[in-house]
Amino acid sequence: MQDSARAVVIGGGVVGASVLYHLAKIGWQDVLLLEKSELTAGSTWHAAGGMHTFNGEANISRLQKYTIDLYREIEALSGQSCGLHPNGGLMLAATPGELDSLRLICSRARYLGMETEMISLEEAARLNPLIDTRFFTGALWRADGGHCDPSGTTHAYVKAARRLGAAVERFTRVTGLTPRRDGTWDVITDKGTVHAEHVVNCAGLWAREIGHLVGLQLPVLAMEHHYLVTEDIPELKGREREIVNTTDYSGEIYMRQERAGALIGTYEPHGAVWAPIRTPEDFSMQLLPEDFERLAPYFEVGFQHFPALGRVGIKKAINGPFTFAPDGNPLVGPVRGLRNFWVACAVMAGFSQGGGIGLVLSRWMAEGDPGQDILSMDVARFGAFATPKYTSIKVPENYSRRFRLAYPNEELPAARPVRRSPIYERLNAAGAVMGANFGLEQALWFAPAGVAPTETPSYRRSEAFPHVGQECRAVRTAVGLYETSNYGKYEVTGRGARGWLDRVFASRIPQPGRLALAPMLNPAGRIVGDLTIACLAEDRYLIIGSGFAEEFHLRWFEASEPPADVHVRSAASSLMGFSVAGPRSRELLQRLVRIDLSAGAFRLFQLAETAVGLAPAILTRSGFTGELGYEIWTTPDYLATLHDDLLEAGRDQELVHFGGRALSSLRLEKGYGSFNKDFRPDYTPAETGLQRYVDFDKPDFTGRAAALAERSRGPKRRFVILEIPGTDTEAVGYESILKDGKAVGYVTSASFGHCTARSLAAGYVPAGLAREGEAFQIDIFGELRAAIVRLQPLYDPRGLRLRA
Repeated sequence: MQDSARAVVIGGGVVGASVLYHLAKIGWQDVLLLEKSELTAGSTWHAAGGMHTFNGEANISRLQKYTIDLYREIEALSGQSCGLHPNGGLMLAATPGELDSLRLICSRARYLGMETEMISLEEAARLNPLIDTRFFTGALWRADGGHCDPSGTTHAYVKAARRLGAAVERFTRVTGLTPRRDGTWDVITDKGTVHAEHVVNCAGLWAREIGHLVGLQLPVLAMEHHYLVTEDIPELKGREREIVNTTDYSGEIYMRQERAGALIGTYEPHGAVWAPIRTPEDFSMQLLPEDFERLAPYFEVGFQHFPALGRVGIKKAINGPFTFAPDGNPLVGPVRGLRNFWVACAVMAGFSQGGGIGLVLSRWMAEGDPGQDILSMDVARFGAFATPKYTSIKVPENYSRRFRLAYPNEELPAARPVRRSPIYERLNAAGAVMGANFGLEQALWFAPAGVAPTETPSYRRSEAFPHVGQECRAVRTAVGLYETSNYGKYEVTGRGARGWLDRVFASRIPQPGRLALAPMLNPAGRIVGDLTIACLAEDRYLIIGSGFAEEFHLRWFEASEPPADVHVRSAASSLMGFSVAGPRSRELLQRLVRIDLSAGAFRLFQLAETAVGLAPAILTRSGFTGELGYEIWTTPDYLATLHDDLLEAGRDQELVHFGGRALSSLRLEKGYGSFNKDFRPDYTPAETGLQRYVDFDKPDFTGRAAALAERSRGPKRRFVILEIPGTDTEAVGYESILKDGKAVGYVTSASFGHCTARSLAAGYVPAGLAREGEAFQIDIFGELRAAIVRLQPLYDPRGLRLRA
């Protein structure tokens, strides 16, 4: 065995094999895969081998499409068949909500360029004659998809990688990982030590244990998963083509043809966790005991919906473990605090996603950037809140919902509450309907007295709609109070802080007593942060951003190598606060502070460290509603007291609580984009409109060359707000925007503008069409709705209220 490598990939399943292949393909020939047993011996060998492009996240759909298209390439290079059955995919709906979901998938597919269409049940039955159409109301067909041979596909990756110079060592157990001072690693095995520049944890069922070797607790857990293979089915005899792979939402069943019979699997509501504490070292090419008694009721549903399956015998039953993250998406990327240590694990849909994961991870390792937005599978989407207990509760919940709809207004209950602010119980008592953001409970909207604080999951307007409207109107006409504890917060201190921030951020760094909107770019000139910098002193700064991105941004700051005299730390749990917004906000706050808040004395983007009532605080004139507003930051021990003082001061000012839903409506009326929803690492400053905050006069900042080049040539697309007249249904996100029948863009977020009485959508369209009044159509649940570009904010276009 070689004693050095540029990268060591741990794990010989389909994901590890894909990472190995892509690293070799990108030019890293000195790469080594270590597998403790035989290739595929963990979960890969017993997988059903399904492949599809269905995903609620558009960027993951693209990676799944890449994965499926890749198989012909590795077959040709390796000479190894992947056993492809490219027979497409079929999804069945039985309820109005499920039908809405299929229509949304179809709309998204237009822009993604994936051949997809809603079809009749008669057509669905032609594609799969085993369907009993009486149980369904609609169907969606997609050309991409089918199934492959798990073993053949994995070996095709490995053979192709070897032809490009990569090496594989089977039956080699990794027993230790020791970091060196220069960021490289000693990979200790039972056959010797390999000195590696990079280590990639693709260990699948053992990813958790490999993480333990470096002190990392990955949020990953294995679940038992069953599928059955039937005897030959007479209805399939004589067909020229295989039936189309079929997913039954309501039955929570998937099925496909297996030779002359069928393979049928289920994600049952009460799944069984496997190896909750430690994965057995000697588990290799093994299955788990069958559990028919527990699973019989769920397979019976499948036999009702596909009656021919119930009329033949069961040839084989498979029960094997697969790993999941708490939200069901993979864990991919570099790990903060562990230089050159990477993960690609919890990949349940390995034959749909493995190729794409290998692609983005190889780019990330070789070029410092994954090449596209993968926030939804980035390992940094989980923080310290994702403890083993949290994972043990959320993974079974996710498993049980794998084929259930995830409605845009639905909040899942398991492992909640985890993180709570000091006023959590108070907000509940005030009628708050809560959501969770990075594990922290936050108010989405408030149910008035006499109204139940619950909401029916739906793609359409829910019972929350009128109450969110009341909150919006209260902010616009009087004053509202929003808890901002869910924001990301970072403290940067030290003599070199200003110089370091000047290199990390594309904006001008504010002077003491001021704050500034601050885009942060990667070297390719794409948005990795839309934050606010508050300068408390020349050597002390507070940075405010998106709460979900805390770990993501901390990793970015660490990778930006702050010098020895600069200290960066999270203030997420040490600073909490409120936004006070509305035309009466100044009058309310003036009662609680000694400083002069008049328009000339305390201007927009000004800050002060001052007492607010009984609480020592940082007070800024800023907000996200477009109204006169302020943000107040204090320590958790003062938050409840500050809340008391604000409520008392606002008693005669018609002060109301408002939640995140109202904030989304208010910001879209002002044309404000939001990081994660509208601004992500796929977009550039010129595309998003954030270019106006970039200080091109600075000699050096990350992404400067790319941003300058884009400014010179102009953006290809532009972020716009679209008004959708005459609709009673809002868009959700990633619906296609059409011009002359052709998909030219897509929606990123949407809401009803309660104070402008218009349905609004944010999204991207070609730059040449981003003109005031330009007419488009948006495919909303299968209906083409007119949409009109509004370049000026529909509310207070001159910004007079914001600056009042």
